[in-house]
Order: sequence, then C-alpha cells, then structure tokens
Amino acid sequence: MTQQGAVLQGYNNELVKCIEDLCMQKEELNKQIQQAKEEKKNLQREIQVLNEQLDRVCENLAQKVASRNELDKILAETEAAYVKILDSSRTLLNVLKKEVGSLKHMPELKTN
Repeated sequence: MTQQGAVLQGYNNELVKCIEDLCMQKEELNKQIQQAKEEKKNLQREIQVLNEQLDRVCENLAQKVASRNELDKILAETEAAYVKILDSSRTLLNVLKKEVGSLKHMPELKTN
C-alpha cells in the first residue's frame, strides 16, 4: 500500500505542477490580451483622429475645387470679353484708317 500511496503522491504532484503551469499560461495570456486591448483602443483613437483629419482635408479640398472652378469661369468670361474688345478695336482701327484715307483724297486737305 505504501508503494501505491507513493505512486498516487507522484501523480498528485505532477497534476499540481500541470495545473500551476496552466495557471501561469493563463496569466501570460491575460497580460497579452490586456496589451492587445490597449493597442486596439489606441489604434481606434488614432483612426478617429485620422478620420477627422480626412474629413477636414476633404472639405477644404472641395472648397478649393469650387473656388478654382469659379475662377476658371471668370477667366473664360474675361478672356472672351477681351477677345471681343480686340475685335472691336481692330474694326474701329480699320474704319478709322479708311476714313483717314478718304480724307487724304479730298482736295481741300492736300497741302502744297
């Protein structure tokens, strides 16, 4: 019987050691889980900050694109008006040259 008690005691010791090892593994996993939760929380906070920054940049970009489109429109209208002014100036110059040319042929304007 003593030998059976010793064998039983040996099994008990191994069982206690296994349980202690499992408890240590559990504690280590709990630490890793806690670290992962902290990292997750930090990443979610960073994502929120980045999303807010992205929203601001997108809004700013939309405003700038709208301003550029408005400037493009103003520029196109101004260039079109300028071309009309140039055409009118050229027409006026041609008319004036004809008038001056016809005045030179008038006898009372000739000088000798």
